[in-house]
Amino acid sequence: MPPPPVAARRLGGASVACFALAAATPLTVVTAVVPGAYADSGLPGLPLLFAAVGIVLLLFMVGCTGMIRRLPGPGALYSFVARGLGRPAGVGAAWLALLSYNALQVGLYGVVGAAVAPLVGAPWWTVAAACWCVVALCGMLLRPSSTARLLAVPVCGGIVLIAGYAGANLLEPGVGGVAWAALHPGQLGEVSRPVLGLLLVVAAFTFVGFETTVAYAEDVRRPRSATARAAVGSVLILTLLYATASWAMAAATGPGRIGAAAAARGPELAFDLAATRTPSWAVPLGRVLVVAGLLAAMLALHHTVVRYLVALGRDRVLSAGLAAWRPASLTQSLTAGLIIGGCVLFDRPVVALGNRLAVGGGLGVLLLLAVTSLAALVFLNRHPDGEGIWRRFVAPGVSTVLLGALAYLAYLSFPELILAAAGTALLGALYGLVLRFARPVVYAGIGLGGAAVVVAPAAVAVPRPRSPGAHRPERVNRLAG
Repeated sequence: MPPPPVAARRLGGASVACFALAAATPLTVVTAVVPGAYADSGLPGLPLLFAAVGIVLLLFMVGCTGMIRRLPGPGALYSFVARGLGRPAGVGAAWLALLSYNALQVGLYGVVGAAVAPLVGAPWWTVAAACWCVVALCGMLLRPSSTARLLAVPVCGGIVLIAGYAGANLLEPGVGGVAWAALHPGQLGEVSRPVLGLLLVVAAFTFVGFETTVAYAEDVRRPRSATARAAVGSVLILTLLYATASWAMAAATGPGRIGAAAAARGPELAFDLAATRTPSWAVPLGRVLVVAGLLAAMLALHHTVVRYLVALGRDRVLSAGLAAWRPASLTQSLTAGLIIGGCVLFDRPVVALGNRLAVGGGLGVLLLLAVTSLAALVFLNRHPDGEGIWRRFVAPGVSTVLLGALAYLAYLSFPELILAAAGTALLGALYGLVLRFARPVVYAGIGLGGAAVVVAPAAVAVPRPRSPGAHRPERVNRLAG
């Protein structure tokens, strides 16, 4: 299937960044994940971990940018892995991406259902069903440009609110003043290595979503530049937000007291600190924006999965009917609805299940990033095209090692979730090998974005005669002699 005409490419870099920032849910991270990390560790140096992970992801984007400029197709990370590490690995990456983003989305349905249900006096599944209807209708009826404008409201509102909360905390610090010591690297030596590794994994998990910009290559006006700028911009924005907000939270409670305060107040810590430092409407607005941000994340993840389904449909790895946008969107909505229905039918504990699915999905994406970084390293050095040593070798190599280390730390903390993600990727790779022998034409098109595959017929082998025929002169002469 050919790519859409240029007139259909309506998104700019800012619109694509809205999808990425919505998927990352920065306001939920600041209000829920950051206090939880402080409560578990008591480490004031948490801002340094966000900055360190941000640097690692920027190194990853150096190699990924080179891949985007060379392969600006619709397959996103699946296409990169297929071209760098081989077609079976590409199919494994596609399966891993589908599993991870679906787990993230369904996990968020459970989280928002559990959070909103007590406020409206209804079961959690009714709230989740209402959110599912909104996401399904928006995914089917709205164009990507309209969806980007819709997502911009909670995304921009959340960013402004985080900045406002952080500014208020820094202007009115707790006892002892602003905690400048929290920015000293020596703080990281005060916790054990297992806890430090877990915090690094949590910090990496909070950035999940920035990589989804690559999936919108067909929707942007300048795919080779806009998607890369959107991803880099998203990483920079998230790094600044997380590091500043976590530092300001520690400053507001006072040096050395952030761990106890986070353990006592939990997810209410950010709102409790803001209640005494901001106008009365800031806290209710923040609660509304948290729910709106979760709903925006579900919609952004829905679009990401749809684009992977479209790419796999075009390559005929999945049904060719998924090559169109609306059937793929309907399929994704039905899949999410069936999973939610299964959770209701089997009466699973929604809070634990939602958190488990969200964490598992985030870890799967982390593993996918490590594999993609290795694919970029291999592809750019196997097929150099003017890239310098920094973009072709140094940055991809360093990011591969560091992302691999993060994946190993994730395995130490969540072995069953990482093994489930790796098992899914392995099953996908085995399916790719099956396609190699059962459907060789489909196998040849894996990662090509639906481009035509020309298969030349093999030359007909003509057997050579072992001895001259009776009509040959040499045969006649020999008989005559």
